[in-house]
Amino acid sequence: MRTILFVKTSSLGDVVHNCPAVSDAARALPGAAIDWIVEEPFAGIAAMHARVRRVIPVAVRRWRSGLWKAAVWSEIGAWRRALRAERYDAVLDTQSLLKSALIGKAASGTRHGMDGASARERLAAAFYDVRHAVPRHMHAVERNRMLTSNALGFPLGNSPDYGLRIPAAQKSGYVVLLTMTSRADKLWPEQRWVELGHALGAPAVLPWGSDSERERAERIARAIGGTVLPRKGLEELAKLFVSARGVVGLDTGLTHLAAALGVPAVGIYCGSDPRLTGLYGAPYARNAGEPGRAPSVEEVLRLLG
Repeated sequence: MRTILFVKTSSLGDVVHNCPAVSDAARALPGAAIDWIVEEPFAGIAAMHARVRRVIPVAVRRWRSGLWKAAVWSEIGAWRRALRAERYDAVLDTQSLLKSALIGKAASGTRHGMDGASARERLAAAFYDVRHAVPRHMHAVERNRMLTSNALGFPLGNSPDYGLRIPAAQKSGYVVLLTMTSRADKLWPEQRWVELGHALGAPAVLPWGSDSERERAERIARAIGGTVLPRKGLEELAKLFVSARGVVGLDTGLTHLAAALGVPAVGIYCGSDPRLTGLYGAPYARNAGEPGRAPSVEEVLRLLG
């Protein structure tokens, strides 16, 4: 039995984008045991993949804030020993950052990653045993898939399969509005959210993750008669999405998660390029807008269907 270790630690959208590469490896290598190193907050996504044998949480973000504590170093040591207890046939760093390359170096096995011209951080390539050229202009999903197929020696199929599985849920009539994102230039004007909410003809629910996101969600919800939800974890949000009539969201990992789960989803792009990081390969996913051009309400409604 072949053993394969993926290293894709963060962020949420990047972790979702790695799922089709895991599916490709599982399909091409029946019976392979596939493990995945991922940051603690996103471990639930890796656990949703039907072909992941073992999720190995890493806590770089938490460890970094407590490096002066003996307990943190003890935890790091225990993590490294547990990781090295198994030798992998291939260790695939699809993140191509210096951080992920160093994490992969802690594992036993032949380490594969992108070459210096392809990696997101050129220095990461120095830590791989085998380096692969992967065009930078490709969508993130396809970059992960190409690296995986080159490293493991199989041809790529045509369609990405995210492979995420959660219990079936009864459909409801609400639409989820994901009004939060990590950068100000990715925001859609609040007035357009209000116009969209009035035009949906369906109840709207609005999750949030931070205080500022909650305040924005509350302003929009008051204007449209929507519902601001209590703060929810990833597994709860996944269940919320699969029960929804549809999801409209900004360029955020949660919008990618909704699309990957097969939910009708529209991604709104105002400050990033959907050709590189847009909703991709999912049957009911659509993108609206582009850098410097916020989409109209009418365009979003048309794509949502």
